[in-house]
Amino acid sequence: MSACDPTIPAQVRVRVREFSSLPDELLINIMEALPAQRDLASVCLVSRRMNSVADPVLYKSILFDQPKHHLLFSESLVTRPRRGSLIQNVRVDFPSAEMADIMCLTDTPHPIDRFSHTISTMSNLEDLVISVPESLSHGIGNLFNGPFDLACLKTCSLFYQREDGGYWDLQENIHIFGHPTLEHLIIRRAKLDERGFESLEKPWYTGLKTLQLLECDIHDDALADLLVLPEALEEITIMQLPDPEPALEESPEYMEDYILSCRSAQHSLQKITIDFPTLAGKNPLKLRDFELLTELKLRDHQLFGMKTPRLQSVALPQNLERLEFLNEVGKDDEVAELLCYTIENKDIFARKWVDLVVIEGSGVPDRIKEVCEPWEGFLKMK
Repeated sequence: MSACDPTIPAQVRVRVREFSSLPDELLINIMEALPAQRDLASVCLVSRRMNSVADPVLYKSILFDQPKHHLLFSESLVTRPRRGSLIQNVRVDFPSAEMADIMCLTDTPHPIDRFSHTISTMSNLEDLVISVPESLSHGIGNLFNGPFDLACLKTCSLFYQREDGGYWDLQENIHIFGHPTLEHLIIRRAKLDERGFESLEKPWYTGLKTLQLLECDIHDDALADLLVLPEALEEITIMQLPDPEPALEESPEYMEDYILSCRSAQHSLQKITIDFPTLAGKNPLKLRDFELLTELKLRDHQLFGMKTPRLQSVALPQNLERLEFLNEVGKDDEVAELLCYTIENKDIFARKWVDLVVIEGSGVPDRIKEVCEPWEGFLKMK
């Protein structure tokens, strides 16, 4: 349809505009709504103006799922050096088996360094997801130790694949915990011994808000050392499998050791999730000093402890609102009795406590249901 078409009424004819005449802001909104990257790539070929508008949208989010894609992009930076600054979200995800392709794609003596160098050009990068062979961990780890690299990074996920299926050494990337702008961090299948953050130039008051340690083998002393760094960490999640493989070497034996580690951030933590089936409960947990903690997830015996005789009671956070048990409650009679006593006196232990979430499984004991009845909606089963 042409704006000069005489069959179109005059009042409508005035409103018809060529696509290329639209302002850049409107063109960007249209391009961001395109369903496929190949459509954006086609727009880049229409004209020089379309290329200048579509190129930043095309390279805003990138997935490198093969080493050759990463290297080809690196080569494109030679002619388009500013292209790296367009990227805000990047995911590098490919298996170890494809690393052999690198040698036939580049003639540089140290091709692995090309990976970290390419990422370092992404000066406006906000979201970084790494899932690559362990051989790349050292080069990428150096990025987190630079004062100017990745200065806008807010979210990061790190996982390095080992050929033997073991845990990768977090010391190679330990400086990620000192990144000043990072707010959300996920670490998968890493190990860290008691040394923790050994750098002489230890950072203070970082912006980290949430930390997830998934299937990791982390020493509790090292964790305590790392949790000192964030100014106001709000949420921590520690998860491990029922039968970790390989066997854990650095993780503590008792739940209270990890809770003691979390005391480094007790002034700001609002949510603690520790889904770690192999951790035993020795003594009742002391959580009174976690003044802002509103949500707690763990197993019932880890909260109340299994050491007998029990000479102390559990100390719940004073502002606790939601307590969730990750196992079937009531399997241990003494723990069930302590839970009932705690619920009956919740106005003393935690007066803001409004939700008790349990796994229905084979059934919640009647005595626990009965003690929850005075508070409608207090007991929730999933």
